[in-house]
Amino acid sequence: MKKTILSTLLLSSLASGAAFAELGEKGISGEVSINAGFMSETSNFNTDGEANNTTHNEADAESQMLVAPLGSVAYTFGTELDKQVFLGTSREDIAVGTFALELGYRQELASGMVVGVSFLPTVMAGETWSDPYALNTKRETTDVTGNAYRLSLSDIAGSNFSLDLAYGTQKIDNEKSGVTSGSAVQSTLARDASTIYMKGEYKYGLDATSALIPSATFVSHSADGSAMSYKAYGVELTYFKAYQRHQFGLTAGYTNRSYDGSNPVFDKTRSDDKYNLFAAYEYKQAFGLENWSFISLAGYGNSSSNIEFYNESEYLMSVGMNYRF
Repeated sequence: MKKTILSTLLLSSLASGAAFAELGEKGISGEVSINAGFMSETSNFNTDGEANNTTHNEADAESQMLVAPLGSVAYTFGTELDKQVFLGTSREDIAVGTFALELGYRQELASGMVVGVSFLPTVMAGETWSDPYALNTKRETTDVTGNAYRLSLSDIAGSNFSLDLAYGTQKIDNEKSGVTSGSAVQSTLARDASTIYMKGEYKYGLDATSALIPSATFVSHSADGSAMSYKAYGVELTYFKAYQRHQFGLTAGYTNRSYDGSNPVFDKTRSDDKYNLFAAYEYKQAFGLENWSFISLAGYGNSSSNIEFYNESEYLMSVGMNYRF
């Protein structure tokens, strides 16, 4: 599934309790899961799709089965158990449909605020077409490389407000966008870029077992080509509910993305409206097994553009088992 829309399978813990208790028990802890499911994607940038495009219309859907191992490991230490190093995908990200490997450090302060810094080596990486716009010829694939760095501030000054900041870079190894149309078009479509991401959220407890989390996001994507540079503004609403051994999370979001320059292939400045819906479920002590949970998720994303070529959609359904240690 593309990171641009739904961008892993467990619910965020409805954390509470005393100060210096949020980071976990002393020593090593973590979880690992195996998940199987089905996904479908419609995108002209999906390299599993047709390599020989004959039109610039919306792409056909490509479907596949998937098996995905996920997990994380952490080491908590310090006199007050207020320090932690971690590797993996966090429950908080998983619960809202964000898939990112993370290596980092967290420090809890006396106020209850948790400061985290981390490195995300895969979130900007992937594969794409060297020239997505090529027609009537076999398109070549190329690697997308890049890194991202994250600063998270949770429960700021003891409040329910949190802030997530990130900076990332992206490089297309063999960039040939618009190569058949000349150097002027190529420079406008160049995709090497740097990205600034900001997200603020507030956790509102409805009762002891449920919460609402509204959030707002801003993204500034500065690409070498003006037609690829954009500003994005988004809102999300997440609902969490825990009941006995059941936990459930539902996230709905909307994002508007406006591009800086006219796209010379279509003689139009691109604008996208993106919608996403993501649900996650966990049943603890499944089949009477201690430390084991049954997990399931379903996600849907749709991006509607004023340029048909950029229309995208995708959905995912998955079930699996998770083990905590």
